[in-house]
Amino acid sequence: MSIDLTKPIRLETSRAWRTYLGGKMISALHGEAGEDDHFPEEWLMSTVAARNSGREHIVEGISRVFGTDMTLGELVDRYPEDVLGTSHLQKHGACLGVLVKLLDSAERLTLQVHPTREAAKKLFNSEFGKTECWHIIGKREINGEAPCIYMGFREGVTYGEWKRCFDEQDIPAMLNCLHRVQVSVGDTFIIRGGVPHGIGAGCFLIEIQEPTDYTVRTERVTPSGLAVADFMCHQGLGFDRMFECFIYDGASLEDTLSRYRVTPISERFDGYTVEHIIYPEVTDMFALDKISVTEKATFGGNDSFCGIYVISGNGMLNGEHVCACDHYFIPASCKSFTVEASDGQPVVFIRCFGPTN
Repeated sequence: MSIDLTKPIRLETSRAWRTYLGGKMISALHGEAGEDDHFPEEWLMSTVAARNSGREHIVEGISRVFGTDMTLGELVDRYPEDVLGTSHLQKHGACLGVLVKLLDSAERLTLQVHPTREAAKKLFNSEFGKTECWHIIGKREINGEAPCIYMGFREGVTYGEWKRCFDEQDIPAMLNCLHRVQVSVGDTFIIRGGVPHGIGAGCFLIEIQEPTDYTVRTERVTPSGLAVADFMCHQGLGFDRMFECFIYDGASLEDTLSRYRVTPISERFDGYTVEHIIYPEVTDMFALDKISVTEKATFGGNDSFCGIYVISGNGMLNGEHVCACDHYFIPASCKSFTVEASDGQPVVFIRCFGPTN
C-alpha cells in the first residue's frame, strides 16, 4: 500500500467503550441522532488500545488510515522518521507520545487517578504516565444539575482516610475529599499524574494526555449502577498498591485552581486566529491549539507531526473538502498544509502535538 507521507493523511474516527454513559453530544457533532450509551469517547490520533475488562478480545480506540486496515501505529512502525520527524524520533523513539479524545459524560465518572511517569515506571514498567488536560467545548444539564468537575484533595486528606473511604465505599465522603468546580465552555484544566479527579455529568470536552490508559478507580459501582471489575479498579496492582498512585498533598480551593486551571493564549493573524490551549509553559508533554480560519491560511510542519480534527465549518484542506468531524494526521515530512474557509463560515479545528521537549 502506497501512502503519500508529504500530505495530510485522513484517519477514521474511533469510539471506545467505557464504564460510564455518554456520547450523545459526540453523535450530534457527527450529525447523528445517537443516544447516550457506553461509547462516550472518540479517540483521535491514537496508537493506544482501550483497556476494558471482559472486552480484551475487542480492539477499540485505535486510529486507522481512512479507507484501509492500516493503523496509525503501523504507519509509525514502517516510516518512523518520515512520520514523526528526526528530533522526536531521537528523543522519544517510534512512539507518538500523545493521545487525544473527545469525551461526553451523561453521568459522573467514577473518581480516579492516573500515575505520574515515575509511578508508571515503577508500577507498570511504562515510560509514560497519564498526565492529561481538559478543555471544555460544550455542556448540558443532567437531571437539573450544572456540569462540574472534581479535582485535587482538600486540605487534610490522608492516605488512611482515603483508603477508609474506599474500603467502606463511602461515596459521599469520597466526593467530599475532593474539590467540586462548576465549569463553563472554554475552561481548561491540567490534571497531573497523582491528582485524584472525576468528570461530572454534562461535560463535553477535549482531553489530551500521555499515551496510556492506566486508570485507577476508587468506586466499585458507577453512578448508574454498573459494577466495576476489580482489574478496572486496581489495573493489576491489587487493592493495596493502587493507593501508591495518589499524591496526598491536599490544598485549598484557591491553591488548587491556581495549580490546575490553565489560561489559553490567543493570537490573531491575517485570515485566522489561534488559541493556544496547552503550551510549553503549562507542560512539555503535549500541546493543543484551537484554530479558526476565516479566509485562508497555510501552516508549516517544522519537522514535527500533529493531528487535526474539524470541530465546525466547511472548507478545503489542500484542495480536499473538509467538514465537522474530519480527522487528519500531518506527518513530519509534510512541509505545509493549507486550510481555506467556504460558505462565509470559519473552519474551526483543533491541532494537537506530541511532546514539545
